[in-house]
Formats: sequence, C-alpha cells, structure tokens
Amino acid sequence: MKISRHFTQEIARVVIGVAAFSTLAVMFWILYQVLREGLPLLHLSFFVEPPREMGRAGGISSTIIGTLALTVVAIVIATPLGVGTAIFLREYTRESRISRVIRFGTDCLAGVPSIIFGLFGFVFFVIFLGMGWSILSGGLTLAAMILPTIICTAEEAIKSIPYSFREVSYGLGGTRWQTIRRVVLPNAFPGILTGVLLGVGRSVGETAAVILTAGSSFLMPDSIFSPIRTMAVHFYILAREGISMEMAYATGAGLIILILIINTVANWLLFRYVHRG
Repeated sequence: MKISRHFTQEIARVVIGVAAFSTLAVMFWILYQVLREGLPLLHLSFFVEPPREMGRAGGISSTIIGTLALTVVAIVIATPLGVGTAIFLREYTRESRISRVIRFGTDCLAGVPSIIFGLFGFVFFVIFLGMGWSILSGGLTLAAMILPTIICTAEEAIKSIPYSFREVSYGLGGTRWQTIRRVVLPNAFPGILTGVLLGVGRSVGETAAVILTAGSSFLMPDSIFSPIRTMAVHFYILAREGISMEMAYATGAGLIILILIINTVANWLLFRYVHRG
C-alpha cells in the first residue's frame, strides 16, 4: 500500500505538534507545582530578610545577592572568552587541525558532568590557588561550565552573517577587525545574547559545583572572596535535608521569578536593539 506524501506530511505535523505541546505541558506542570506551594509564602520580608534558624525562618536576601554575584562573575569571565573563541574560529582560521581540535575540546567540555567541574574548582581554585570557598572560586568554575554554550551559540550566530556583508566592508577599505567590530558582531548580537542567557540560566540553577567552590554560607557577602549560598543551593539543602519544605517551595518560587525577570529584561533590551537597528 502506497502512502501519499500529503498523508505523511500530516502525520509528521501531528507528531511534531504533540512533541511541542508535551514539552510545554511538562514545563507548565512543574511551574504550577512549585508556584502553587511557594507563591502564598512570598511577601516583602521574605525577600529582604536573611535566612534564620538554618533556613526554617527569615528570608532569602543573602541568597539572592549570592546568586546574582556568582552569575555576574561567571558571565563577565565566560562571555569575552567564548565570543573571542567564536570569532577566532569563524573569522581568523579556516577549517584545519587546530580548529577541529578546539571544537572537539569544546564538545568534550560541554559533556563533562557538573560535579566534575565542582571537584576541579575545589582542587584548583579553592585549595591550590588558595581562594577558599568564595564567589570568585564559584564564578571561575561556572565560567568554565558555560563556556562551551557561549562558544557554540556565538559561532553559529557569526556563521549566519552573509559573507557579502564582509565584502562590502572590505570594499570600503575596512580592516578585518573593523569589519568584525562594526559589521559582524552587531548583526550577530541577538544570537550571542541567546547563548549568554543560556549561560545565565545554567549558572543560576547550578548546585553541585557551587557547593564545592562557593560554599553555603548564610552571611551577606562583602567581597568576591566571601563564601555565599545561592538560591538553588538553598532550595536543595532545605528540601534534601527536610529542614522546611515550605521555605524550600518559597525559595523555588522566588528563583523562578528571578529567572523570569532576567529573561524578560534581556528580551526587552534585545527587542529595543533589533528595532533600533
């Protein structure tokens, strides 16, 4: 029996649609479960007070600051390295053994479990370099974790820019660096920002590597050498050790709201940038 191409097309459309809606259903179910338990516990004092009694009381102010500080350090370190590597691979080298080795190393780095990054950060940054459990140790470790994501997305964004754009710049007398800075990077910016946002999401939600490198201190950090506890770590410890499931759900809801705010602001800035251009 011969199946018509139109029938095959309809089957494919239905299967893809089911897959897409299943993904959305899982996401909304998780959000519903966490927000249903956590939102009633959210109030102003919860966001401005530090944790007390091992997290059974108080709020999450110090964990919010710790999360933001750790993420900023990781992004500030990883973004220039990642984008610079992508520029080197797409603009300064042709397909060669060196470029293949770099891409292979990037792929391998992307597949390393987070606990391995945590052990590396603990041995190298915390102990060998003497940084101790600190924002800097955790930020450097997270930077290594998100580096492959930024490299891959930035490289694809740069690759998508038509070569004719570069030819116009060269024809007007622009150098390679001027072309990259004034033509390639501005047009690739939306894709690069997407990679950075993916890195932010992984940094905010990481637990294993953060515990081993940044610690789990309740105290408000006063420098990048201070130990901290992120919201994800706080949520994990409260739930895993059975300290307070109510506070764990409230922390989870606050973490979701924080990620939503970060993504909303970033997408708004991206929208403004694209339409201004």
